[in-house]
Order: sequence, then C-alpha cells, then structure tokens
Amino acid sequence: MLKLEQGILMVQLRRQSPMALFGVATFSLILLAIAIGPYVYPQSADAIDFALATQPPSWGHPFGTNTLGQDQLARVLLGGRVSLTVGIAAMAMAVSIGTLIGAIAGFYGGLLSALLMRFTDLFLSLPQLPLSLLVIYLFGDAARAALGPQNGIFALVVLVIGGFNWMSVARLVRAGFLATRDRTFMQAVQALGAKPRRLIWHHLLPNVLGPVIVAATLAVGNAVLAEATLSFLGLGFPPDIPTWGRMLYTAQDYLASAPHMAIFPGAAIFLTVLSINFIGDGLRDTLDAS
Repeated sequence: MLKLEQGILMVQLRRQSPMALFGVATFSLILLAIAIGPYVYPQSADAIDFALATQPPSWGHPFGTNTLGQDQLARVLLGGRVSLTVGIAAMAMAVSIGTLIGAIAGFYGGLLSALLMRFTDLFLSLPQLPLSLLVIYLFGDAARAALGPQNGIFALVVLVIGGFNWMSVARLVRAGFLATRDRTFMQAVQALGAKPRRLIWHHLLPNVLGPVIVAATLAVGNAVLAEATLSFLGLGFPPDIPTWGRMLYTAQDYLASAPHMAIFPGAAIFLTVLSINFIGDGLRDTLDAS
C-alpha cells in the first residue's frame, strides 16, 4: 500500500512539476555521492601536503586542493555528511516543537492558544542570526567541554537552528487544527467518547500532515544555509571538520588566487538547497491539488 501511494505521488509530481523531479534526481545524486563517495574516492580528506597547496583542479584532484594541500573533492564529500546531518536534525527539532505548540494551540484554543501564539510571535520578532551567533559564542566552549569538540558544537548548532525555525510549522498546524476540529466527523468521534490525545494524534494531526511535510522539506534547505552561514562566520564547526560553510570560510582569503576553493563547496550548497526547494514546491502543488 505504501509503495502504491509513493508511486501515485511520483506520477502526480511528474505531471504537475517537472522541476520537482529535477530536484528529486539532483538531491538523490548528492545523497548518493556523500553516502558512498568517501569510501570509493581514493584521496584522503585529512592528508596534508604543503607542496600541493591551492592547486587548481586536475585529474589527480578534480576539485583542486586547499591551503594545506588537502583534496577538495574528498572534503566536499565528507563535509556534505555533516551539513546534511545538521540540516535534517535541525529540521526534526523544528518540526517537533512547531507541531507540539501548534497542536496544543489549535486543539484547546482560548487563552492558551493566544498565549502560545504570542510566544510564537515573540520568536518571529527576534533577530535570528545575531542571536544565533551570540548563543554559540557564549555557550560554545561549555558545549565542547561537555560533549567534545565535534559533538558539542553539533548539538549546539542543531539546537540554535532548530530553536529559531519552528514558528512557521506551529502556525500551519494551529490553522489546520482550527479548520478541522469543528467538522462533522470530529463531532461524531467526540460524541463516542474519544479522549483528547486520541483526537489529536489519530484524527486531527493526519489531516495537517501535508503542509507539515512541505514545511519540513523546506526547513532542511534553510538549516543547511544556516549552518553554512554560522560556519562561514567562524562560529560553526572547528577547522578540522570540513563542512561546506567552513570550507567557504577558509576560501574567502583566496578568491583571487584559488577561486576553486570557494566554487565547489558553494556549488554544493547551491545545488542542495535548490533541489530541496524544488522538491518542497512540487510537494506543495501536489498535496494542494489532491
């Protein structure tokens, strides 16, 4: 049954949004490359050779090398794992928080809904980038000391990105609950004595999954951009972890002499976010049409 539904969705995507299929194909290739690329590509991402520093693309190094003589292709493939893992984890956090707040506000209504929506408005009014930089700057050392240099900054970046991007999901879920809770089938279920938890999880939430799925898809691209921005500003992952944003941060002083250092990680970010946005737009058109 699940395979049939997936097949129907792909047919609808093909008919309504060819660009969504382009996004699916491009994103699938990117996922395949970062999943198996580090295992099949012979060059090491960490090997240092100053004699090869800032070399342009060649047969031996298709994406060239960086200032330490490290292979750029190997680092792009490895960095893609970190960037996309951050994006997916931050998306999961944002969707979870937004769905919880939106569901409570939409189901119970009244004063509780008003307070939760004002809380949402408060977060929407915050300057996200300056606050993200401030939080990482203040708590970065504590996170590294508690969880390690890599895990600590990973957890902090995910918390910051996810914690500042749940508001649109909350509004979508609340609007969907408000539009559904007074329908006839809901009144019938309530008359049969269904408890609030069952009403929310089994009857209301499935009816708002479409917009949530679209928002979750787009949130991955936004999270990838946010991580790249934080790393580019020097407050993301440490230098030995090659995220795409960190590679751009390293390349900013060599744009004239070694532009390839910025072109390839920048292209990876561009293609990833573009394909995810195409997928999200296609899903939105398909789910709205259905």
